[in-house]
Amino acid sequence: QVQLVESGGGSVPVWGSSRPPCSASGITSAYYAIGWFRQAPGKEAGGVFCISASYGSTYYADTVKGRFTISKDIAKNTVYLQMNNLRPEDTAVYYCATDDPRVCGPNIGTRGLELYKYDHWGQGTQVTVSS
Repeated sequence: QVQLVESGGGSVPVWGSSRPPCSASGITSAYYAIGWFRQAPGKEAGGVFCISASYGSTYYADTVKGRFTISKDIAKNTVYLQMNNLRPEDTAVYYCATDDPRVCGPNIGTRGLELYKYDHWGQGTQVTVSS
């Protein structure tokens, strides 16, 4: 059974940083696509970042370019979303999801950030950016 657990959310100051982990069980995250998504209050959920380590491919939304990146700890079967220079508009519930490595594979581009491509989801973690 595939399970994903996000944690590490909370209140962060503007221009601060946060690094929520996505811990996986039932799969080896190094061999699957991992996507990060977020839903801000009153808005639809959208893709932030995805990685498919099997292919060495990553894609991200333009709104987080240069500020967010992904790192992984293979021994812990965990993928981290490193968020820097946070802004109030980054306030959201952040979710990680996983599926076949091809959903974030080569030449997929930002189509790898489409929610419907992912079947297994975590419960989310709230990140609030405030001054």
